[in-house]
Amino acid sequence: MNISFREFNAFDLWIWIEFAGVPAQMERQYMEELFDSWFYLGKLGGFNAENLQVQDSGVDISYLHYDGEAADNTMMSVMHNMSNFEYQEHWARCWFDLGTSDLISLDVLLNALSQINKDIVDLKQVIVGGENPDWPISLSEHSNFE
Repeated sequence: MNISFREFNAFDLWIWIEFAGVPAQMERQYMEELFDSWFYLGKLGGFNAENLQVQDSGVDISYLHYDGEAADNTMMSVMHNMSNFEYQEHWARCWFDLGTSDLISLDVLLNALSQINKDIVDLKQVIVGGENPDWPISLSEHSNFE
């Protein structure tokens, strides 16, 4: 699976998925559940790189002191909106407003897509940002937010 980036705007972001063939209903369901789960984690502030206390502590986290006050004092980091998935032949796309969530969210998504590609769904490529010339985006398409 190839991963590439085009123009990036965190508040107006299209993510494009190219399947190896036309996706079956089960493949669509896996992809939509992955993206829904990712979005809900982001909506709840899960991608806040300012508060990575466990990650930053190293490999031994036994008896880690988690500083709840420090966590509460970080800037809010939440995603705002997501559109419904759309499909056209072997392509899928989804629009996001990543809000103030940190870019670690994209690493988490790309890691999950890499694994789902190995185990379940045959993906040809993932494109973050921009527009596909053969599938234009109209302004009215931002009206189907979840």
